[in-house]
Amino acid sequence: MKGTGATATAEELTEQAARLRLAVNRMARRLRQEAPTEIGPASIAALATIERSGPLTPSELARIERIRRPTATRVLARLTEAGLVTRTADPEDGRCAIVQITPAGRRTLKGLRRRKTAYLARTMRELPDDDVATLARAAEILERVLEEGRE
Repeated sequence: MKGTGATATAEELTEQAARLRLAVNRMARRLRQEAPTEIGPASIAALATIERSGPLTPSELARIERIRRPTATRVLARLTEAGLVTRTADPEDGRCAIVQITPAGRRTLKGLRRRKTAYLARTMRELPDDDVATLARAAEILERVLEEGRE
């Protein structure tokens, strides 16, 4: 059953949403700073999608990432040049390419995730248990919201 936020006014919900947006954006920026890389956030997101959902076509990547096909093509060119994905001809349609992650791409993602997770774990060790439990609950809620947004 979905909540309606009925206990909060529209103004309060808007204010809370703005605070949450700012906190999430600042945390994402901080995590990127903890794990700097030569490729940008859009390329990292695309690489993670290819790892999770691949192999796939550039059009499928564009649809999943909610970006335009030319943007996906540019991102894939950077990832291919960096040796993080491979492009092969689609056996069913030679006009299309299939992209998949390489072992180097997997190692790159693993290293980025490890550094970001280590930063969060260090930060969370300093928090009271109640705050850690609240963050765990917030993660569950955010995961649910993101999954609902995919439908």
